[in-house]
Amino acid sequence: MKRAAANIVREYGPFPDVTNVAGVTYDGTNVWVATGDKLNAMDPATGQMVRALDVPAHAGTAFDGQHLFQISGEQIQKIDPKSGRVVATIPTPEGGAAGMAWAEGMLWVAQHRRRKIHQVDPETGNILRTIESNRFVTGVTWVDGELWHGTWEEDQSELRRIDPQSGEVLEQLDMPTGLAVSGLESDGRDAFFCGGATSGKVRVVSRPR
Repeated sequence: MKRAAANIVREYGPFPDVTNVAGVTYDGTNVWVATGDKLNAMDPATGQMVRALDVPAHAGTAFDGQHLFQISGEQIQKIDPKSGRVVATIPTPEGGAAGMAWAEGMLWVAQHRRRKIHQVDPETGNILRTIESNRFVTGVTWVDGELWHGTWEEDQSELRRIDPQSGEVLEQLDMPTGLAVSGLESDGRDAFFCGGATSGKVRVVSRPR
């Protein structure tokens, strides 16, 4: 396994009235930030919040190219970002979850305390398969066929690249002690957006090449 310190290249926030960043996703233009009672769109060029949707946003967030998916307690809500309307819901696997990503037509949902990542059918909520971890799993993201996830246990967080079949850890980026990763999303190129939990911040970590 390759291991290195995470290279934090930028911090956004803390933002007004934001006490917790619970999930992040990226639609190619804006970073969407789940902050409890709202889903906020942030312009990554300026760091300014440009929109807010009034939806419960307690954990992971994902974007399928057209719709946002948001973990809201025991439901995953599918949201039209233009109108903010919830167009469908499915149950959250095992009744609760932390992070979420979209890839290959499926949702990938992190089960924080159960140390699992589930591949979930976005139409039915059925669990198709499960990857086990040995750490609390927070955010999840895919980039160039690589599966990465965040961890957060006690006072330490990492970003891990894992084998999507076996769950074996292939690469690990260690965050500085005390900096939590509560959500994770790739920009599709060379950076990861990392939710900063109760710091109210979003941090950018460079992706190793």
